Amino acid sequence: MGKLRYVKTSDQIAKARQNNAEFLESTVRSLRFVYRTDPEVAAALVPQPLEVDPASHVCVTFSHVAIHLSPDFTFEIGSAIFGVKASYEGVAGIYLVTMPMTTEQAVVPGRETFGEPKKIAAIEFKKDGQNVMSEVTRMGMTYLEGKGTIGAALGAREFVEYGYCYKAFPACEKSRAFDGDPLLVRLEWRHKHTGAWKLDGAALNLYDSPFDPVADVPVREIVSAEYEEGSAESNGRVLRSIPGQWLEPFLHQRYDDTSGDGLEL
Repeated sequence: MGKLRYVKTSDQIAKARQNNAEFLESTVRSLRFVYRTDPEVAAALVPQPLEVDPASHVCVTFSHVAIHLSPDFTFEIGSAIFGVKASYEGVAGIYLVTMPMTTEQAVVPGRETFGEPKKIAAIEFKKDGQNVMSEVTRMGMTYLEGKGTIGAALGAREFVEYGYCYKAFPACEKSRAFDGDPLLVRLEWRHKHTGAWKLDGAALNLYDSPFDPVADVPVREIVSAEYEEGSAESNGRVLRSIPGQWLEPFLHQRYDDTSGDGLEL
């Protein structure tokens, strides 16, 4: 008899879960930006029941990630996060608007397991001496770019960061938006930085793209810009279900909507 790899035993499923890349430790190099945008823009970006941070801060992180699948095999990807600071029941985090990734293996598990708004993109991450830069390109258009020069050391650090996203299944029928109530998910990222540094001469550029319209969230002031190295582990859990109408105005963000339509502010 041959082997049928489309089907697994319960023991094989349990073993596979232990090796799910979504939960494994990763070695990470990142450019981390926080900027202030217009309050009305930040407020409009965040679905209920999340509460937008009154400071109207947007978080943008560019990363080169090495996922350690086994002692003998490391899987490298580029990733980025673009989100608005928000909270749920007093727990501060980032509402994730878009999460470009370089590979299908990074996109699919995150979208299906947690509802992360991931898309495949080309992400360049370069460190040349003290100069670092990263840019994100999709559909032939570069729409996110960050750069700067490594400056004063901030030292090693450990902290937990939270991200918020919605796990939802668009309906098969045109008569409704979802096949069931969307789920609010909180991600937990445990960071252990062997080193972090301020970025001097930092620049964060948002270029227009009909597929990824981050340029609609203007940079009014860069609040902080840092370069960091270390490791990260991630996990997440469902917090609650929400009415579909709370998420419906936002769901198209995770697809390539070229209609040009949007909320007038």
